[in-house]
Amino acid sequence: MLKKLLLLLCLASLVAWAAPAKSRKATMKSKKKVTTVEQTVEAPAPAPAADEDDGFISVAESSSSAQTAVKSDDDDEEENTEASVAGMSAAQRQDYYSRKKFEEEQRLDEYANSERRRDWLKDRLIFEMGLGSRMPFMGESGVGFGIGAEYITRWHVGLFASYGFLPKVKDSDFENMKLEGGTGYKIGINYYFFPKLPMHLGLSASYGTVYYDHDMEPNAEGIRELISVNGYQFDVLVSYLSNEWYYLQFSIGMYYAPDLGKAPEQNPSFKKTKDSRTEAVDTYASRVVNKPNGMDKTGIVFGVTIGFALPEFFPDDTEKRRRQREKERKAAK
Repeated sequence: MLKKLLLLLCLASLVAWAAPAKSRKATMKSKKKVTTVEQTVEAPAPAPAADEDDGFISVAESSSSAQTAVKSDDDDEEENTEASVAGMSAAQRQDYYSRKKFEEEQRLDEYANSERRRDWLKDRLIFEMGLGSRMPFMGESGVGFGIGAEYITRWHVGLFASYGFLPKVKDSDFENMKLEGGTGYKIGINYYFFPKLPMHLGLSASYGTVYYDHDMEPNAEGIRELISVNGYQFDVLVSYLSNEWYYLQFSIGMYYAPDLGKAPEQNPSFKKTKDSRTEAVDTYASRVVNKPNGMDKTGIVFGVTIGFALPEFFPDDTEKRRRQREKERKAAK
């Protein structure tokens, strides 16, 4: 029994060893067959003598083929257009071409408008008029009225100047008296933010007539004389300006008048008086009502301005295209 078991184990080992050997021989035979088949495949025929040149000939041929493809696309488009108008009458054909031209102009106008919306502050000349601190001054008893001009550069920096006046009016505090009128000016520089929005926040610095009041004592003609001072002014601006012609601005800020901070003998809001006890000593008293220390050298000011942005002087792309089409229409007539 033991001998039979050992013989069975030897046979099993022999079979296990023989199986991988047969598979290896089969694999080798298949590889040899593949190699033989590959060797029997015919080699590609040699290229003609004209093609046995450097690689530049193929590049030229490819570029020429690309150009040919582009030309064929253009030709196809023309053929499609011709095919679409082939069965039309003359009036229908004219209407078809007019509609295509109109659609193209609309597309160009939309692009021009989108370009303009990117910056509504660039190269704008504005004529302005308004009331208050920037046109050009305000004071204790009212605001001035003035006109001005501003040019906003492509860097959103605006240069402006204004000139205004105060009318001679009847005094509301004292009967039979009048308040003297006068004029003022202001020059300054602005910087605007948010060019892509119609509402623009801005900062302003200017110099000119910043504040005024009137002398409490009338002259011989019963007129209270005007006291106006020059100085510096700093404002915060809220402006509306799009690609249209209209312009609106609100401003609030602070003025600083150096002359009102000087000694009484150099301060325009004080005047020289005589001492009741002795005339040897000069004394100065405030010239304005309810202000024994004279006018304030600093204060809050505000104003409102409207304007016309003059699009015809500095036209945008859309306006240029409109003018060009207008010329073409007139020339066609």
